[in-house]
Amino acid sequence: MTEHGLVVARYRRHSLIEDDDGDRVVCQFQSRAMNPVVGDQVQWQSEPDGTGIVTEVLPRESVLTRIDNRGNPEIVAANLTQLVVVLAPGPAPDWFLLDRYLGAAALTGLKSVIVFNKLDDNDSPPATLESYRDLTDCICLTSARQKTGLTELAECMATERSALIGQSGVGKSSLINALLGDTRQAVDKLSDKGGRGRHTTTTAVLYGLPGGGELIDSPGVRDYAPYIADPRDVECGFKEFGQFSGNCRFDDCRHLAEPGCAVKAAVAAGGIAARRYESFKNLLELTESVQEKRR
Repeated sequence: MTEHGLVVARYRRHSLIEDDDGDRVVCQFQSRAMNPVVGDQVQWQSEPDGTGIVTEVLPRESVLTRIDNRGNPEIVAANLTQLVVVLAPGPAPDWFLLDRYLGAAALTGLKSVIVFNKLDDNDSPPATLESYRDLTDCICLTSARQKTGLTELAECMATERSALIGQSGVGKSSLINALLGDTRQAVDKLSDKGGRGRHTTTTAVLYGLPGGGELIDSPGVRDYAPYIADPRDVECGFKEFGQFSGNCRFDDCRHLAEPGCAVKAAVAAGGIAARRYESFKNLLELTESVQEKRR
């Protein structure tokens, strides 16, 4: 009998599937070519030993991708509606990495939230953060240790399936613990019904939030770049370019050395932040390099 389910955790050779009744089952994959990721809707069949077999990955409404170490697209999570990017005073914010996350959200049609965590009493966020006010759907200032700002963050996530992402050390685990409480412990202690013991996730884990919505916890990263098949699409990841690019002299303007570029003029006039323009050029160069190697 074929059943419907949701991938809530992915391991090297199997997944944890939540069925329509909320029960969770460890499932192998029907073929090696199958690659279900967290957030996927799947069809699966139960086995006599209490495990299951994933037989089909259903069509995805959205995918968060990154460039793997071979220059190929790697799907991180599926069927998201929102990215929540966590920053903190330490490690120091990597604004170029933030730009890539926001670019990924824009290119995938996802909402985005910036969380500046570890802001305890008398701390202030960096001035650069304010320049992102119009580039994201929400900015939340939080302290997981003091439990401040968590209500606002929970409200931003209440109706969304959000991926929580950011550099290692920014306090994502503390935020997740504060948001989930005992819910996380119950999921993390779930035993492997196949008798294989505990496993370490290789991608991400999905949790239901007590106040509504779902949270996908993605591993911390040192670097990230979205996979973009067509370099001409890179500018779509930079929201503020849109109000200027239509005025470029050439329809195929790359916003680099072309004459009459309205985007470069906006950078010179302060309408586009110079650092954001540098982020655009860096991502464009990377995307062109990746696609050149794939030809």
